[in-house]
Amino acid sequence: MSQVLHTPPPAPGAPTPPPEGDLAALAARHGLTVSGARPSLAEYVRQLWDRRHFILAFSRAKLTAQYSQAKLGQLWQVATPLLNAAVYFFIFGLLLGANRGIPKDVYVPFLVTGVFVFTFTQSSVLAGVRAISGNLGLVRALHFPRASLPVSFALQQLQQLLFSMIVLVVVMVASGSLPALSWLLVVPALLLQFVFNTGLALVFARMGSKTPDLAQLMPFVLRTWMYASGVMFSIPAMLHDKDVPTWLADVLQWNPAAVYMDLVRFAMIDEYGSSYLPPHVWAFAVGWALLAGVIGFVYFWKAEEKYGRG
Repeated sequence: MSQVLHTPPPAPGAPTPPPEGDLAALAARHGLTVSGARPSLAEYVRQLWDRRHFILAFSRAKLTAQYSQAKLGQLWQVATPLLNAAVYFFIFGLLLGANRGIPKDVYVPFLVTGVFVFTFTQSSVLAGVRAISGNLGLVRALHFPRASLPVSFALQQLQQLLFSMIVLVVVMVASGSLPALSWLLVVPALLLQFVFNTGLALVFARMGSKTPDLAQLMPFVLRTWMYASGVMFSIPAMLHDKDVPTWLADVLQWNPAAVYMDLVRFAMIDEYGSSYLPPHVWAFAVGWALLAGVIGFVYFWKAEEKYGRG
């Protein structure tokens, strides 16, 4: 004998639930929204600004904890890029003669500047790749704009660079480049680079959240980028007597890593004149910062509701 199941009638006096089609209207009337829904772009910017104190505190905490297990502690913030510069000087300056077209007394500050400035971008990208995938516990436990993480990591690398700049000033003075008004140009150059780095960190944070293996690939990509950006050599001097297409030389000089390095070198090294710079270098610096910053922010925001899920 078949059984027919009946929905029991509501208890006497119980409120009648609204039809399913009216639930959305009812939620909207009472200000309810979908949990984890992506806010509008303007609202997202506002939320991110409201978390500015968290972003700054998180970046400082990460910076402090980075070398907490090492005996030299925070000294490694300066020692690491300086040791990298020493290795590159031995290999490229002494063995391979990569100082072509650069006066010998200028090559050391030239190289140290390139290593420090490129490391700023390199570390921001690597930290961005792991910003979401490496902090899933935080992402899943708390509600906050996820862009706070890659922005905080980029800010951490900026603070790291400021420690390195102390060593860079010592190297410049020891090489004969005394402080001058042109040194003030370092401030806008590094601010533009910070915006550019943050945009890249946002792009790779979204990509790395779905593809953890990207963290293993990026060191090879960044190493190739470093060798093509003139960290250890002057691009125009190196290509002067080479049969290289004009468009390739332009691409190498106008790539963002080379642009920001050239601006800092031009500002701080007396003998590094405008002849080493590509035309419209400041326009390219602003353009790269705006392009990466805007595209990176919008690209990351588009997947806001997907981070930490699945």
